[in-house]
Amino acid sequence: MASAVVVDGRHYLVDFGLGCVRAAHEAGLRGKDLAAAFITHLHSDHVGELPAYLMWNWGKPVDGFTSSVRFLGPGRDTFHPNGAQLSGTRDMIEHTLRAFSYDLDIRVTDEGRPDMRGMLDVEEIAIPGIAAGAGHEPFVVYKDERVTVSAVLVEHPPVYPAFAFRFDTEAGSITFSGDTAESQALVRLASGTDILVHEAVNIEFFAARGFDEAFLNHQRKSHTSPEGAGRIAAASGAGRLILSHLAGVASADEWRTRAESTFSGPVEVATSGQRFDVVREPARATL
Repeated sequence: MASAVVVDGRHYLVDFGLGCVRAAHEAGLRGKDLAAAFITHLHSDHVGELPAYLMWNWGKPVDGFTSSVRFLGPGRDTFHPNGAQLSGTRDMIEHTLRAFSYDLDIRVTDEGRPDMRGMLDVEEIAIPGIAAGAGHEPFVVYKDERVTVSAVLVEHPPVYPAFAFRFDTEAGSITFSGDTAESQALVRLASGTDILVHEAVNIEFFAARGFDEAFLNHQRKSHTSPEGAGRIAAASGAGRLILSHLAGVASADEWRTRAESTFSGPVEVATSGQRFDVVREPARATL
């Protein structure tokens, strides 16, 4: 899973799943134009290509970033029994830099690239408040002259924290669910959004093939059916629903029809490299 929001020639990445490095390159997204990056949660299908992205999008020889770039993502899981020893976003990136230290050093000395170790501004998203339910109301995590990015905690057990993100621009708004079960916090975050990008799972596909009950139970507790994504879009008043990060096999028509059974607005099923525009003249943002 990986997505990009493009505003005035600059782009913002959401997650670094399998294939994102090649897809970003094919879409013309170069590291020199990266404004900031956001990680919804630390499952490998959302961060597995982060090391490759960094190595292939850094320095002038590849039109990569040459100045500080912000990366925002989850901190350590405070509810996990071994959470204090397991990596959050900052540790993950620090370990990446250690693992590729030889390559980084060679390219700095041999190719004149800047030292990446001083260029990654990593922020682990602080969840506001300490009361029960903290983080389930939208809160701003990033702002610049082009976008304001807000987040909420969503339900993706046993992973914690897991975030959804909303990008507000002059052209309109785009909300990304991340991985989640049906979430009322997401409804609040996505209220009135122009585009809701929501994950979906076809549990029936896995059940029909005899997948273990533990796996099926995880899908039920931690993900959303296309009908559920439609319910979230309807409850939030989203202008358009885009189904993305699809688990299980179904035709595009099947995904769309199931979501349309609970949402009366436009529904689209995303494919790799597809672009969607949000336009409020004279501004434009692209997903």
